[in-house]
Amino acid sequence: MTGDPWRTRVVIVDDDALVRAGLRMILGGAPDLDVVAEAGDGIAGERVVDEHRPDVVLMDIRMPRRDGLETTRALLSEGARAVRGARGDDLKVIVLTTFDADDMVVQALRAGAHGFLLKDTEPRRLVEAVRLVATGEPILSPSVTATLMAHVATGGGAVADAGDRRRADAEARLATLTDREREVALAIGRGLSNADISRELYLSVPTVKAHVSRVLDKLGADNRVQIAIVVHDAALP
Repeated sequence: MTGDPWRTRVVIVDDDALVRAGLRMILGGAPDLDVVAEAGDGIAGERVVDEHRPDVVLMDIRMPRRDGLETTRALLSEGARAVRGARGDDLKVIVLTTFDADDMVVQALRAGAHGFLLKDTEPRRLVEAVRLVATGEPILSPSVTATLMAHVATGGGAVADAGDRRRADAEARLATLTDREREVALAIGRGLSNADISRELYLSVPTVKAHVSRVLDKLGADNRVQIAIVVHDAALP
């Protein structure tokens, strides 16, 4: 299916009908966003994504039949992207969480999710986040970043299994960066946007974007969230 190229097409996947209705109401009020479909579990979610070809998926983690983690992996796999074609290759997934599933959030980000939001995120910020992700700038809110950093620092869940080896690998990858690229990577790890980094480091936004591209390439990361995870794995501030 195709639609207005100037409008962002959104699919909502959540097993709570009230949450879906609330998200639809919030996003539907934005003139540039279209909620084209919704689903109550991961299996149905994958089906409606294939049918409607959205730009952004808001994905709950805890759902029946298939959870958001498995569905995110399936949607963002190379095979799935190839099947969906050129438009589907640009699919972005935002994970929805209530902070009670830190392990799964970390795994979802490693699976390629482009950020995550609290379900009680302020409506204005929710709309802004969807817009940013649609333009290719994954979101990592400062409050969620703090929780993720604490999770890594305490060695919880899936992160603990990798232990020192993951930290050593992250440190080695960061060592390939120049001093300026490292500053940009650390800023991304704190959840800053390109505009925020521009102001903090006194750089133009195009220069920041150029640095981000080089950091992505050197770290072998697919998106900014994965840069943040490398920073957190290295236990850097």
